[in-house]
Amino acid sequence: MCLKGIKKIERNSTRTENLIKKIRTFRTTAAVETTTPCKKLDPSKAIPGLSHKDSFNMDALAKHLAHLQKRLQELKEDMFTKYVPVENMAVIEEKLNHALNRRDKSEAENKKLKSCYYRIVQFANALSIWENTDKSIDTLNQLIVQIRERDKKIEKGSLVSSGSSIFERDHTQATEAADMIEYIERFNELFSRGQYESAAIFAANCPRGILRNEETMEKFKAVSSVKGKILPLLMYCEALVSTSMAVKHPLPANLTVEAIKCALSEKRLELVMYWITQQKLSFNEEAGDVICAYGEVDKHNRSQCLALAQIAYSRCGAHKKAALCLCKQGQISGAMDYIHQLQYFSTDDYIYLVKNCPSVQLIRCLTQEWKGKPAALSLGATVLFLYNTEQRIYSIRLLEDIAKESRNILEQMIINDSNCNVEEWKEIAEICFQHKKIKLGKLLISILTAQDGVLELPPDDDSAKLMEHVFM
Repeated sequence: MCLKGIKKIERNSTRTENLIKKIRTFRTTAAVETTTPCKKLDPSKAIPGLSHKDSFNMDALAKHLAHLQKRLQELKEDMFTKYVPVENMAVIEEKLNHALNRRDKSEAENKKLKSCYYRIVQFANALSIWENTDKSIDTLNQLIVQIRERDKKIEKGSLVSSGSSIFERDHTQATEAADMIEYIERFNELFSRGQYESAAIFAANCPRGILRNEETMEKFKAVSSVKGKILPLLMYCEALVSTSMAVKHPLPANLTVEAIKCALSEKRLELVMYWITQQKLSFNEEAGDVICAYGEVDKHNRSQCLALAQIAYSRCGAHKKAALCLCKQGQISGAMDYIHQLQYFSTDDYIYLVKNCPSVQLIRCLTQEWKGKPAALSLGATVLFLYNTEQRIYSIRLLEDIAKESRNILEQMIINDSNCNVEEWKEIAEICFQHKKIKLGKLLISILTAQDGVLELPPDDDSAKLMEHVFM
């Protein structure tokens, strides 16, 4: 019997070994088949996707090659954005385990906080009861003893339900979390199918704005445009603004900037104009900068861009840039009224306007009284500042414009200019002589010498045309 049993075992072992060899052979053959290189296409056959005629047309071949290269690039990008290599599964599992550990720690901490909160509530209730009694120490001690007894029961588990009853919303929160996951999965499903319009509308209308963020916008950015169809990113931006109008909550400033950039990249200025006039956007300085930059490229719509940028700057508090937009539109009076309404423009802000929009009209408004209010800038200091910049031509034009209107006006402005002394005005007169503005230079000298306390000294050289003036 023993020999028969041994032979039977040996036969079974032999059969098992043969089976293992067959399996190994099958796996080796399958691996070789999978690693077999693809067969090369026969060059004599027609190219898939091209007609026989186009196969001999260089332009058609070049166009088809560009299409294939573009498709290859899209597939490579999809490998990085839509798929995860198998080798990364270990890393992903490690991250998942780490996240689960963090969740467990958070849950443990949450239980401690719930217990602490329950004790605080019980103590607060005890104090409120004690205030309605005789307020004796014995009564308070009894209440504290009762609280301690309840704490002991909680530790044993008999009153855990009463502690958790304070947080009855936990079940609802879990349901909401499940709903949010379902929303995200539904959005990803629509997006992966290429139903971008439906995905955009769905994302914009998700509860709590879980898909109204920069991450979702980046996902739409990654989708390339299709000729003859609306850009998917623009679909998403339009859906965001439309839902903002419906729920009466302005679109956040960061999303506003991206929406404006997208619309202008598609040359949809009228869409940006509609969004801004509906007053459903939150602005920052960057939004105004984007619109201004587009106006410099599209000269035909420059005035409209400046008007829209001015609205954006005003709403976000970039007031000096808003005033600059008014000046660039030629609305100098409107800019001056806007400036004086704010009442906190600094000298640097005025200089910013002069540097970025130099004009005689603007500089005159800033260097003389405006509707009974004192001049914002010193005339002499402004002339010297402009002369030391690229806008030096405006320094002399300004003085010529004032002198052409009236000598008395120029004289009065020089007298009222307390920030520029006689030596500085002498320097301005010398500048006029250097630029062959003899008449203007002599006018300045005559105004200075006509003032009390200023003495004209005769020149040492007859050919010299410069004069020195000192206070007596």
